[in-house]
Order: sequence, then C-alpha cells, then structure tokens
Amino acid sequence: MTPYKMTTVNDILNISTYKFVDIDDPEGLRETWLARALDEGLKGTILLAHEGVNLFLAGQASAVRAFVAFMHQDARFADIEPKESWSSTQPFKRMLVKCKREIIRMNHPTIRPAGGRAPAVRAETVKRWLDQGYDDQGRPVVTLDTRNAFEVDAGAFEGAIDWRITRFGEFPAAAQAHLAELKGKTVVSYCTGGIRCEKAAIYLQELGLDSVYQLEGGILKYFEEVGGAHYQGDCFVFDERVGLAPDLSATH
Repeated sequence: MTPYKMTTVNDILNISTYKFVDIDDPEGLRETWLARALDEGLKGTILLAHEGVNLFLAGQASAVRAFVAFMHQDARFADIEPKESWSSTQPFKRMLVKCKREIIRMNHPTIRPAGGRAPAVRAETVKRWLDQGYDDQGRPVVTLDTRNAFEVDAGAFEGAIDWRITRFGEFPAAAQAHLAELKGKTVVSYCTGGIRCEKAAIYLQELGLDSVYQLEGGILKYFEEVGGAHYQGDCFVFDERVGLAPDLSATH
C-alpha cells in the first residue's frame, strides 16, 4: 500500500511594488485603498506618503490582481508592475494602510525620486557586468548593498560593499565617509525591491559620483530574471517567510 503523501500547494500570491510619485491626498487614498483591500480579503502593508507608495500584499491570485487593476485606474499608478512570488500560507497577519512622512525613511528631504530618478540597470546587464568584471565602458563594477546589516547577513551579492548600517537613515553619513572608495568605479546600488537603492543612487550622484546605477527591481527582480548568479544566500523579506531563495521560494 502506497503511503499518503501530502503536497504543498503554493496558491497565495505575494506582490511587492513601490512608486515615487507626488500624492496630494495620502490620507484620502488610505481610506479608499484600505476598504478595497479588505473587500478583496487581502493582508499586508501599504505605506503612503506625499512622495509615493510602497506596498506588500498577499492573498488569492484573483483578489490580488483585482486590487492591482483597481490601482491602475488611477493615472498616477497606471504603470505599476508588482513583483510576484508564491507561498503555501498567508505571510501577513493583518491588512494595514499607513500614512508616513516617507515611504522609505532616509531623513534627507531633498532626495525626491518623483522629480527624476537615477539611471537604472536591468538584471541581465548587471549579471553580464559581473560576469566580465567591468561595464560596457571598461570601468570596474562594484555592487553596493543599501540594506541593513542583518539583511545583508542573510544573503548578498558576492563581494558587495556593505557599510553595516542599522537603518537606512544612516546611509547618507556612511556614503560621505566612504565616498573615496567608490570613485573611478561604476556603482550598482541594490536592495530588496528597489526602493532604497533608488534614493541611494540619487544621493550618490549628488555627492559627485558620475557612474551610479540602481538595480531595477532590486534583488527580487534579479532573482526573477536571472536567478542567483553572483548572489550568495537568501534575500531577507519582512514577513513570515523571512527569506526567499533565488527561485523565489520561502526558505524559513
């Protein structure tokens, strides 16, 4: 007699996305989006600020995609393309929509990506640069991790620069202290999903670096498009999955 074998069904769709865009009415948007998310039975966190939106949601695929379609009805968010992964369980405990001063706190109000973002480089290009060790102009390439130290410890690009910051608000001071080590190189800043490295790249440009890029979509988009090449370990995520492997499966 063949023993019964349980199978894991990954039927919970997880999405993450952000956009820097001017929002005049984050409080009004909060009420509307919270009501719609609850109607769809979703759980997760949405952060709204005058500078934009940052969200992490999970639920049945049809419900998640219905919420994304609802967002797309607003011209400010019509081009949002969330990153997707799947899990067998709901990784969030509740549905929260919060209004904040910044969707990712840097404590540097002059950095406003909605007014013009730093150049972005796609995963395929980053992989090719790391394969060869230099960019298309022959400049040496370095990756700069803009995440907190404990996130880096879970996994990072091989040889990445890590300033051991404990919160993103420390990044500007760390950048000023270590600027000399970045000069003459092509710097690819990266983070989990793109939001921190976008602000970081703009700040590094303001400090005078002339070859700075952000990794488009962060580590999660890199995993989705090219897998784990040049990356060691997992990608820490702020939900009950804790970490994601290069195939975007939960590791905890």
